[in-house]
Amino acid sequence: MISFILKLGARTLSLVSWLGKGALFIFPSALGMLSVLRRPQLIVQQVYSVGVLSMMIIVVAGFFVGMVLGLQGYIQLSAIKAEANLGLGVALTLSRELGPVVTALLFAGRAGSALTAEIGLMRATEQIAAMEMMAVNPYVRVIAPRFWAGIISMPLLAALFSLVGVYGSWLVGVGQFGIDHGIFWSTMQAGVEFQEDILNGIIKSFIFGGVITGIALFEGYNARPTSDGVSRATTRTVVNASLSILALDYVLTSLMFGGLN
Repeated sequence: MISFILKLGARTLSLVSWLGKGALFIFPSALGMLSVLRRPQLIVQQVYSVGVLSMMIIVVAGFFVGMVLGLQGYIQLSAIKAEANLGLGVALTLSRELGPVVTALLFAGRAGSALTAEIGLMRATEQIAAMEMMAVNPYVRVIAPRFWAGIISMPLLAALFSLVGVYGSWLVGVGQFGIDHGIFWSTMQAGVEFQEDILNGIIKSFIFGGVITGIALFEGYNARPTSDGVSRATTRTVVNASLSILALDYVLTSLMFGGLN
């Protein structure tokens, strides 16, 4: 009984400490995001590092996911003689769900882990402490540009993923199975709505980008200044960000498509 109480107390103190660190991180970060707008070159540099360097894995993954959707979709739709709707089904699946979610998971694994490792190493090598000694605000110089970069890059990468995925499904449906080219695109154009499908996917992407980047920067900034501490923080970033994305996706989908009344 005493052992249980001690463990419960330790976990409670750990939770309170985590919440305190989160509050101390959020408020100066929010102020830094406004201040860094006066130096857009910092944001551009991080958009390249976070977004452009993640394009290859997004494009390759999107293409093969689209091909798999085209193959599986054709098999299922041809059983009910509705293979002409393949383009519509793939476009809705990518724009509503798979585009934002899979891109977010890949973004967390590639960019999120890189951000945590970078900030953690800056903490371990006392670069952040040196900035504070020179009266340079690390939240403005280090945290805010990377946060903006994550929010900006994530919707663009998700759109690229969905675009490449649609062309991957087109290659399978039209090129391999002989679906009429015009029917493939016309059903997609008639069935996909901007507000209900595309806009909701964009909103998801913005939220996912903010969550992933926030978790990555928080874990890196509060990592123990050792090689083991940085590696553990990187692992926590990928795990926590991935679970957060999957949970948020359900909540956002329920809100957007009427699942919650």
